[in-house]
Amino acid sequence: MSLAFVSGCTAGPSLETRGAVTASPGDSEHLTIGSAGFTESDLLAQMYALLLEQAGYKTSMLTVANRELYEPALESGQIDVVPEYAATFADWLNAKTNGADAPPAGSPDLDATMAALRKLATPRGLTVLAPGRAVDQNAFAVTETYARRHHLKTLGDLGRSGLKVRLAAGDECVQRPYCEPGLKKTYGIDITAVDPKGVGTTQAKRAVQNGQDQMVLTTTTDATLDDFGLVLLADDKHLQNADYIVPVVNRSRAGSEGVTKALGKLNDVLTTDDLASMNQQVDSWRRLPQDVARTYLEDKGLLK
Repeated sequence: MSLAFVSGCTAGPSLETRGAVTASPGDSEHLTIGSAGFTESDLLAQMYALLLEQAGYKTSMLTVANRELYEPALESGQIDVVPEYAATFADWLNAKTNGADAPPAGSPDLDATMAALRKLATPRGLTVLAPGRAVDQNAFAVTETYARRHHLKTLGDLGRSGLKVRLAAGDECVQRPYCEPGLKKTYGIDITAVDPKGVGTTQAKRAVQNGQDQMVLTTTTDATLDDFGLVLLADDKHLQNADYIVPVVNRSRAGSEGVTKALGKLNDVLTTDDLASMNQQVDSWRRLPQDVARTYLEDKGLLK
């Protein structure tokens, strides 16, 4: 597998000005931070990099667009740290380990999900750090006009309506249980096609706004829905698990107490609302993720 670096070291003092890191088992002086390439992942990766740099590590950023590529890179040490979502990552590792038909490992219960995730991650050389308060679930949105015309407030309402729905989402939606299969099985929604425009992208939301598609897969921290006249439909049958944000690290390279302590500082302050606000600054206000990340950490007193 060949992975290309897309950016150099993040901004910050050099190692010369901070002093050298004393390496120990599970503690590399240079850490590669992975991002899945969407706004929130970029923001989290930038915050991880800045916190690690302040703790004395040199960092580089690597963007890999999907989990099928970046998780093996995390196992192999091409990537050292990546922001993940507990229930989704547990289900993904479970399917990889036990087959696509294995019962889900993730659930709405965070403790049970974390236990299952760590059991699956440990044999792969991965350490899952503690979750914080921020949670980001997959969510589905339609236009306000569409919801009002068909009296829709929940996904259950949409299923009962019998409406045919073309869904703007990532191309993996056709296989993932929280997406097309779950919408059909849990809600009885008549998904006629998945339009592969990505998760919560501007292109995907415009396709729903202009009527090309009827619904878009996005997230609960999407702060740009109002810009497109979109509203979320409530997940009234709990198809989605509570996906708390967790850092996952390659244990042999980034499993040290220093990394754990540096990243743990974010858990004490970051909330779901904070994430939504930062996403809005990038997606609506066109600020750079690295600038938004730095400002947030400085405002919270986490960067000197």
